[in-house]
Amino acid sequence: MTTLLLLIGLPGVGKTTLARRLETEHSALRLTPDEWMRPLFGAGEFEDKRWLLESELLWSVAARALTLGVNVILDYGLWSKQERDDFRTRGAALDVDVELHVLNVPLDELWRRLEARNLTLPPDTFPVTRAELEEWASWYEVPGPEELQASGIPAFTSKLWSLQP
Repeated sequence: MTTLLLLIGLPGVGKTTLARRLETEHSALRLTPDEWMRPLFGAGEFEDKRWLLESELLWSVAARALTLGVNVILDYGLWSKQERDDFRTRGAALDVDVELHVLNVPLDELWRRLEARNLTLPPDTFPVTRAELEEWASWYEVPGPEELQASGIPAFTSKLWSLQP
């Protein structure tokens, strides 16, 4: 069965690292918004464009791939339950399995990772300040047990990850 894999978590938690691994394991199309932002919008502030990119442009690519039987990984973060529910509903409408992959790491560890990453930014990665991380963490709705409960219609599972550097 074709599967939509949704990666959940804050910056620095290891979503893209896991997405690259799952991409190979599941022969999946990986869609990582950070890799599309600069080529599409240039340098600068573009948070106002992120939702458009994720919910419209990249989703249209994902939906087409899913309908063709290709597994898809959305490496989005999906900080709110509403966003996660939206993409679960979209997957259900296409009659594909949906998996949530939740990555949780304590805030101090996230900052340690981001501080190191900020020193030598990989391509298509953006610097993050401690203040930004703390603000974003306050917005992040950690998926609760009810949200993570497996169900059969549509086929849905969840996995919790704690990746070490």
